[in-house]
Parts: sequence; structure tokens; C-alpha cells
Amino acid sequence: MLNENQSGQLLIPEAVKEDANAQEIIRVWIAKGGQHFTLRVGLWDDPATWGLLLADLAGNIAKSYEQDAAVDARACLERIRQAFNVELESPMDV
Repeated sequence: MLNENQSGQLLIPEAVKEDANAQEIIRVWIAKGGQHFTLRVGLWDDPATWGLLLADLAGNIAKSYEQDAAVDARACLERIRQAFNVELESPMDV
């Protein structure tokens, strides 16, 4: 599944293109050996909403691995959960 254009940018989903009220809330890049983010954090009053977003993201990543790399989605999600918890407990980047 090709999810990027020729410049390497990810494609914008059709639903986003069709919704005049759509808002981008996060971008993540790998550059110069590290992760770089831009965030729109003022969108939700409750930070727990980010937890829901991260859980949905993890589920989508696991499904993508299952489709694209024939990796069991449940096993993939468990690996993501393990790494997430390790990183929260002892961040590699301060």
C-alpha cells in the first residue's frame, strides 16, 4: 500500500479533503537522527483525549503491520504497548 506521494509526504485522506472543518493535530518526522514533532495541544481540555488518540494510533499501526508485513495484529499491539510503557518509565530522550 503506497501512502506517500513522490516527494515522500504522506497522502491526505479523502475524508480530510472533503471536511472544511478538518484540523491537523500532529506531525512527526525523523531527521538528523531524532524525532521531531509539531502539536496542536489546545484542541482538547482533557489530556486523556491524547491517550485515546495514541491508543487508536497504536491499533491502526498494528493493523497496518498485519496487512503489509503479515505480522499478527495482537502480537504487534503488545510489542507497541511494551515499548510504550518502557519509554514512559525511562525516556531515552530527556
